[in-house]
Amino acid sequence: MPLDEGDLGLLVAVGSMQWAEIDPSIFGTLFERFLDPAKRAQIGAHYTDAKKILQIVDPVVMRPLAAEWAEAKERIEKLVSLAQERGPRAKEWAKAEEERGRFVERLASLRILDPACGSGNFLYMALQRVKDLEFRVNNECEKLGLKALAPRAGPEILHGIEINRLAAEIARTTIWIGDIQWGLKHALYTRPEPVLRKLDQIECRDAVLEQRPDGSFGEAQWPTVDFIIGNPPFLGGKVMRQGRRSKSGEAAGLGDEYVNALFTVYEGRVAAEADFVCYWFAKAWEAMQAQRASRAGLVATNSIRGGANRRVLDSIAGEGRIFEAWSDEPWIIEGAAVRVSLVGFGNDGEKHLDGQSVQCINADLTGVIGDITQAKQLAENGGVAFMGDTKGGAFDVPGDLARAWLRAPINPNGRPNRDVLNPWVNGLDLTRRPRDMWIVDFGWTISEKEAAFYEGPFAFIFENVKPEREKNRRDTYRLNWWRHMEPRPAMWEAIRPSLVRYIVTPRVSKHRLFVWVSCTVCPDSATIAIARDDDTTFGILHSRFHEAWSLRLGTSLEDRPRYTPTTTFETFPFPEGLTPNIPAADYATDPRAIRIATAAKKFDDLRRNWLNPPDLIRIEPEVAPGYPDRILPKDADAAKKLKERTLTNLYNQRPQWLADAHEALDRAVAAAHGWPEAISTEAALEKLLALNLARRARQQSRASPTGAQRAKESIAFAIAAAR
Repeated sequence: MPLDEGDLGLLVAVGSMQWAEIDPSIFGTLFERFLDPAKRAQIGAHYTDAKKILQIVDPVVMRPLAAEWAEAKERIEKLVSLAQERGPRAKEWAKAEEERGRFVERLASLRILDPACGSGNFLYMALQRVKDLEFRVNNECEKLGLKALAPRAGPEILHGIEINRLAAEIARTTIWIGDIQWGLKHALYTRPEPVLRKLDQIECRDAVLEQRPDGSFGEAQWPTVDFIIGNPPFLGGKVMRQGRRSKSGEAAGLGDEYVNALFTVYEGRVAAEADFVCYWFAKAWEAMQAQRASRAGLVATNSIRGGANRRVLDSIAGEGRIFEAWSDEPWIIEGAAVRVSLVGFGNDGEKHLDGQSVQCINADLTGVIGDITQAKQLAENGGVAFMGDTKGGAFDVPGDLARAWLRAPINPNGRPNRDVLNPWVNGLDLTRRPRDMWIVDFGWTISEKEAAFYEGPFAFIFENVKPEREKNRRDTYRLNWWRHMEPRPAMWEAIRPSLVRYIVTPRVSKHRLFVWVSCTVCPDSATIAIARDDDTTFGILHSRFHEAWSLRLGTSLEDRPRYTPTTTFETFPFPEGLTPNIPAADYATDPRAIRIATAAKKFDDLRRNWLNPPDLIRIEPEVAPGYPDRILPKDADAAKKLKERTLTNLYNQRPQWLADAHEALDRAVAAAHGWPEAISTEAALEKLLALNLARRARQQSRASPTGAQRAKESIAFAIAAAR
């Protein structure tokens, strides 16, 4: 390359540095950033530091090896003690050497696999730790009078799988340099021939699928090893088709063919909705069951704790095999901070969760004795909670445009535009300030010709929705372009016939918040709609017991827990007699319901007054009847102040009056269950789990009663009737 004076000066400067001291673990980050122009701005981004990697390597690899050495050392010390008594020719010296030799051979013949090794940082750190242990073993044996030995454990103990060729080469380089540096640091390096030993066991291939010569796909095989460690690709189940197969290589979509093959090969073993990382967990667990590995430690996004992802941990936790877990840790990937879970599983008597000793670790990475991930859906909660409407296009419009349509003359079919217009809320409208958005909604039965009579709204979606929907691969979405993709008819059938209002909560939110909305409001798919209009249900949902339950059973997106109709709402045991299948009118005189409703109404009034202080707002009726009134700022100064009045800000601050209002609710709900009013959250969760399982068993018993059960129920009915 042509070099000018400045270039030469730079070369002189870098040539004077001590490159033998470089940390090989930065190689992957540096190479990736320099080779990808889109990432050069991230050159200074953090890479995975040693402490994080050791949170996997130490408990998974080093803890059992250290325990093995402790036992071997005890035997060696006994032999040495006898040998010292019997003299230099005592046969116990040879036996002690043999004992040491067996352990050193154990270290030298280890097989440690990282099946998504990237640039090799996990393998690099594992080799350093194994060599440190071998060094300690030899030093301690020398102090006991045994001979000095040259180190034997080297890069040959490491095995890796990486799909990107460049990353695999960087992994080999990282391991080679790390091995040489270790020898130099400990004054044990004797320039071998060749200097760099072969590392063919770092394989460049796919770790979960292999493509056969005929083009079909099969399951990729992993070698038999002692330990499996690593940081598989972070890729959500919903974006795998457009995602990346390698953290360290070129961007490459998985594509439909690959994802379909993945689902086929792993059908029944990994849920199709699960994140990509779950395939590594499934394969590691299956390797243990087949005795092709003894322990594993893998990193996953913290969503491994819930939903479809958690299923890969259910069987592992069910056998009590999760021995180490960090449930929610910060991690850096591609310069961005994410939240992860670190999970170690296999054979181990000790169990540690988030650095603390525990008796058990459940599939949701909690240490509660009662594993609430075993909770089942309850029929009494069914048909009440729904994911909101999935619009599938630009059906949403600003309030001013919607009001113009509402004021427009009656359409040629004799109907007003209000038939197809609703206020619209998504998660941000609930956690921040309402944005005054509306939505065009033609329902799920109206034809295109009928929709065209609503001239303004139809013309808008014809221009803004149809072009995109015509590109959709699904026939239903493409052909019925004027309808929402998923209009949730079951939700509207549960809400509209008899309710004036219903409850909405953000699907993903830092705080678990529930809000009342009018039945004229259409909830977006980023929310969960609950078809109840009574303050008692509203209060139960706001209790800390339901919040804790939803946190444990819901999935999470970084630090924002996800609420779902099935896993969080339909599993939650409401107080007996106050369950969602009972109309609110049926328990209107129940003192428990009255107490909860009173506390909930007061709590909601306080919260509304804080969000919209009367001195800052004015109430204005909507331009068409039947819609909720508009809450508007009195002036520009009020508008500025109201921007800070959001539920997120309120719960971040959590003033004392809010804490007191929640405590009153908690006490009322605890009393409704028959618990001590000051019951701890953990104790309440154990009781809720027991209640869930008892109701589920009762539900199943009623669904298919045996002859004896039917006889018992008949006798019980007769006795009750006689009384």
